[in-house]
Amino acid sequence: MFFWHPHSSFDLWHHHTRHKHHHYHEPDGTVSPASTDASASTYEVILESTENPQELSLMRRWLAVLCISSASICVTCASSMAAFAEGAVARQFGVSKEVTILGVSLFVLGLGLGPLVAGPMSEIYGRNIVYRVSFVLFFVFMFPVAFAPDIGVYLLFRFITGYCGAAFLSVAGGSVSDMFSNAQVATPMAVYTVCPFLGPELGPMISGFINQHLHWRWTFYILIIWSFFQALALIIVVPETCIPVILKWKAARIREASGDPSWYAPMERAPHTSLLRALLVNSYKPFYLVLLDPMALLLNLWDSLILGILYLTFQAFPIIFEDKHGFNMQCTGLTFASIGLGMLLGLCTMPYWNGRYRRYKAMHGTDPPPEFRLRMGQVGGVLVPLSLFWLALATLNGAPWIVPVLAAVPFGTGTYFVFTASFTYIVVAHRAHAALALACNTTMRTSFAAAFPLFAGQMYNALGTVGATMLLAGLTAVMAPLPFVLDYMGPRIRERELREKPPLVA
Repeated sequence: MFFWHPHSSFDLWHHHTRHKHHHYHEPDGTVSPASTDASASTYEVILESTENPQELSLMRRWLAVLCISSASICVTCASSMAAFAEGAVARQFGVSKEVTILGVSLFVLGLGLGPLVAGPMSEIYGRNIVYRVSFVLFFVFMFPVAFAPDIGVYLLFRFITGYCGAAFLSVAGGSVSDMFSNAQVATPMAVYTVCPFLGPELGPMISGFINQHLHWRWTFYILIIWSFFQALALIIVVPETCIPVILKWKAARIREASGDPSWYAPMERAPHTSLLRALLVNSYKPFYLVLLDPMALLLNLWDSLILGILYLTFQAFPIIFEDKHGFNMQCTGLTFASIGLGMLLGLCTMPYWNGRYRRYKAMHGTDPPPEFRLRMGQVGGVLVPLSLFWLALATLNGAPWIVPVLAAVPFGTGTYFVFTASFTYIVVAHRAHAALALACNTTMRTSFAAAFPLFAGQMYNALGTVGATMLLAGLTAVMAPLPFVLDYMGPRIRERELREKPPLVA
């Protein structure tokens, strides 16, 4: 909560020097007459309209959103680009291909652990410093990957680069919401949300061409070049958007310019929490919260299964298209465009889902319950197993290559629907602890995504393309009723939890 003072149209420093006896907000929040003793007075800085991130020009805000979104694409693209370099890396370092798959798994594991640190740091130091430091480190630590002398260095710095790039999976959503009002935020948030899921599909498309024609190290040379220009864009284009931090900086500037220590920002009078304590709390509280909520736990497991299958395709598609259809590496990489196309088609349906939300609110005069957000997930829950069953049958001998490519399109659409519905539900149902709930979701999802590629090859060799894909389809079919059950039973479950759940410990 930020308090707007009567003379907010004036510069606050001038307000202080010219209106020494005006009322002021004391640290306890009450309003008392200012003392004639200047040393006893305190003055809270306020946010002027020119300092509000939402008052930036529309072009500037959209440039920032696109820059942040392209950074998330760069990071998630880096996670999958290594998949098509695995064979060459294994030959150069004299290890098995299963060992080189860890290059993808460890990167994704880093993406899951990084938000536990990046989140609290952004609330204390601001979003921009986290973006800039993390992406510069992402750029710097890409060099040891590109010039790795052995497999140990390669795998170690794959994990570190994933850890450094994780800020764009946790902090970036806060920047987007900072720059747009509730009435405007849906479209930019939808654009940002789809980008981290487009990146893994873009990676094989780029990496397939690189590894078909160049040395495997060029996979990471290209990422170094991309991340350099991306880091420059982040520094130049993206403003600081965290309002408590903006006010903290403003108070410091006024104190320095006026020599008056009585100016303060709300953040400076809030109960102090050390960074170490914030990191420790952020490490356990998300899981404590979710373990108390079976609905959130089930949704996290559902999301984790689907993201695990998405990353498993980096091992499965080469088996399907190279072994069965004789594709080369670059053509196999292009098949991932079908999943990306499906996600973009899902994004194009957002006006329909937003219209349903507005119609419900107009009809009932209130916001719909959190379970209303799961309607999109119901469609996605059906599309994902249907597409996998179709893909399994499309791998039968004699089926043309276009059939499995087409089967992957509804998988992309269903995946987008499931994730969007789950994220929105978690945020709405756990509004007071939304960041914590999403942090647990991210960690669980990326843990599955890190594990699934490790057993994909053995599973497809043992069961065949039909049997292995049918198994995945069956698992997602078991989870498909989940959004329907939660839509029906959710209100009663949440009401019971409100009565029985113990307070979230600090």
